[in-house]
Amino acid sequence: MYKQFYQLRRNPFEITPDPSFLFPTKRHNEALAALYYGVRRNKGFVVMTGEVGTGKTLLVRCLLELLRRAEVGFAYIFNPRLSPLEFLRYIGRDLGLPVAGKAKDELLLDLGAYLIDRHRKKLTTVLVVDEAHHLAADVLEEIRLLTNLETSRDKLLQILLVGQPELDEKLDSMELRQLKQRVALRCHLEALAPQETADYVRRRLQVAGASEADANTIFPEPAMAQIHRHSRGIPRLINTICENALINGYAKQLNRIPPEMIEEVAGDLRLSVVHPTRPARDENREEVQKALRMLLGLQQYLQASRLQEEESLVGSARARVRDDEPVI
Repeated sequence: MYKQFYQLRRNPFEITPDPSFLFPTKRHNEALAALYYGVRRNKGFVVMTGEVGTGKTLLVRCLLELLRRAEVGFAYIFNPRLSPLEFLRYIGRDLGLPVAGKAKDELLLDLGAYLIDRHRKKLTTVLVVDEAHHLAADVLEEIRLLTNLETSRDKLLQILLVGQPELDEKLDSMELRQLKQRVALRCHLEALAPQETADYVRRRLQVAGASEADANTIFPEPAMAQIHRHSRGIPRLINTICENALINGYAKQLNRIPPEMIEEVAGDLRLSVVHPTRPARDENREEVQKALRMLLGLQQYLQASRLQEEESLVGSARARVRDDEPVI
């Protein structure tokens, strides 16, 4: 709708993970390099985390494109809310194996034979699990057991888990300590800094067909500052704000987006309504710990009172025994 008005060939701020729009910040480059290195060097198990909207799925899509070019086979799971058996069937089906009607032991035997055959041909196979923070504990345990598919020198299956910071919390749990010890590489995506936000917006405009001059002026510096403030540097929110701002700008026939329009868009999107962040959860945790300390103190007080009561009863019983003793 607004493309012709702003002289664009395509929509610059779609929220779909299109690899052509990758903005290579230092952190994103490092993360992509770590993922690719972990896969190609047969490190076995790699984890990438990041807050909602920081570009994890986009980075995964870029990695998958690199793997396709390198003729690396992969299974990509984007909805991990599966049972262990469904999880194994999904992997087998995505790798092109027959899975219909097969039991778990048959699936594992077929998968093992498939991986061994590919390893003999010096071919790499990867399992990529997006939204991995949704994985159930029993499925994570199944993944740990899949890492046992190995030769004396190499892992037969390279595994990449991608998820929100809750994934780190799961891996830090006592129940999954064996899985955590097998993580060879970790990387974490952060939100964009103010200058990175401005560069991100300009790059997407240029990829969409804007000239360098227009890319630098459609969103002037004051508008860029408001975009970063309301998006907090999260790429998905940047896209949503800019998309709505261009629609409003077209409706009002504005070649330049003023900061007031960014404020208006942010208000319409209710971006000022922010749920409690991790520090607030830490505060809640402190309250819980305080309550536990109070309960522990109460328990100790009751135990001490009960002990005093028992000692008093024993003392009274001994006194009665002495009073009843015959005099010799």
